[in-house]
Amino acid sequence: MAKELFGTDGIRGIPGEYPLDDVTLIRVGLALGDFLRTQGIAGNEQAGKRARVLVGRDTRESGPHIAERIARGLETAGAEPVSAGVLTTPGVAWLVHCEGFSAGVVISASHNPYHDNGVKLISSSGMKFPDTVEAGIEKFIAASDGVTPIATKMRLEGDEKLHEDYLGGLRRAALPGAKFVGMKIVLDCANGAASRLAPRLFRSLGAEVVAINDAPDGRNINAGGGSLHPEGMQRSVVEEHATLGVAFDGDADRAIFASASGKLVDGDGVLLVAGRYMKAQGQLKSDVIVGTTMANLGLERALDADGLKLVRTAVGDRYVLEEMLRIGANLGGEQSGHILFLDDATTGDGMLTAVKIASIVSLMGGLDELVADLRIFPQKIVNVRVKAKPKLEALPEVARALAEANAALGDRGRVVLRYSGTEPLARVMVEAEHEEDVRRWTQALAGALRGAIGA
Repeated sequence: MAKELFGTDGIRGIPGEYPLDDVTLIRVGLALGDFLRTQGIAGNEQAGKRARVLVGRDTRESGPHIAERIARGLETAGAEPVSAGVLTTPGVAWLVHCEGFSAGVVISASHNPYHDNGVKLISSSGMKFPDTVEAGIEKFIAASDGVTPIATKMRLEGDEKLHEDYLGGLRRAALPGAKFVGMKIVLDCANGAASRLAPRLFRSLGAEVVAINDAPDGRNINAGGGSLHPEGMQRSVVEEHATLGVAFDGDADRAIFASASGKLVDGDGVLLVAGRYMKAQGQLKSDVIVGTTMANLGLERALDADGLKLVRTAVGDRYVLEEMLRIGANLGGEQSGHILFLDDATTGDGMLTAVKIASIVSLMGGLDELVADLRIFPQKIVNVRVKAKPKLEALPEVARALAEANAALGDRGRVVLRYSGTEPLARVMVEAEHEEDVRRWTQALAGALRGAIGA
């Protein structure tokens, strides 16, 4: 069964409109509760006990209302919703996995602006449900007409003990021998879910923290800061003479960094630094790192020089995780800063990544030195708004432009064409040794797409 509601990162939309209208949200809770009841999911649902579902959200003003509606559906289906309050997506995943919840719900649209929101469902393993389960939940949602929801008893505030348990897990992930005392770190919290937790975490580790974009008001999440807009974080690192800067996105499942000189280090740099450290410690399984089609060619060449192999997947943390599990890798991630340390967590976690990179900087020196030999090939991404999403190879003019670009670039560049999983967009990525080649083929491919299916 093809999915319609669930994209690569859950359900996304505008609150109040389908699929984030009240009726559908209650049905999502009903469907999840019914699935847990009928499938006997692991967790606290044992010996006839109710399934317990942890519900967390980011700082968007629409979050509490959505949480209440989903909780009503869960209660009606016989499950017990437990509020995590404002908590990061990976924080919910960690708690579900480590503290015996039957499932988790995260209300967040990640790096999107405040007027968007979304719903992510997490299984008892701490990972997203498989496609087949999401398709089954969609089927139940469509068939749940006429059910009268009951009022929920769930408190919207979070349990402070749950937050502290999660932070304790992150502290234990610090590398042996790392010293945070004397380290000044700039944290750009994107006015999102990490706004209170990230400064608290690093101060408890002994670091001096300069926190920016840490005053959420319901509407300023991801606005002019965070991992999408790291310029302020980069400036603050230089102005504050900090050791390191970190920028999270709204739900803190990703993080990108700035070195002491203010140089931006994205997920490619993180994979190189972490991969080298893990190999030196004998911890990198099979000397393999999993990335995506968007990983820079410079990363692949730097890893190859160290005897490490980059395995590429489709874009999306779901696909990175699936490939890591398939081949037994324990490090992978995306250029956007979504990094998976599978020995420590079941999902990408920006605060975990920050702890790991700060630890490595403490042990091995500054980020400037650690990424000095990473040559980033010029790369450009263009988004083309589309009216439909047919197979790209079925569009003659697009196929012709792609063949010409690949022939011209050879092994000196790469082209990636793909659709967004959450928006009506086609993405063109061109990477090459020379800027003029990047500009030329980006324009040619984007023009072909606009001519064929442009909105």
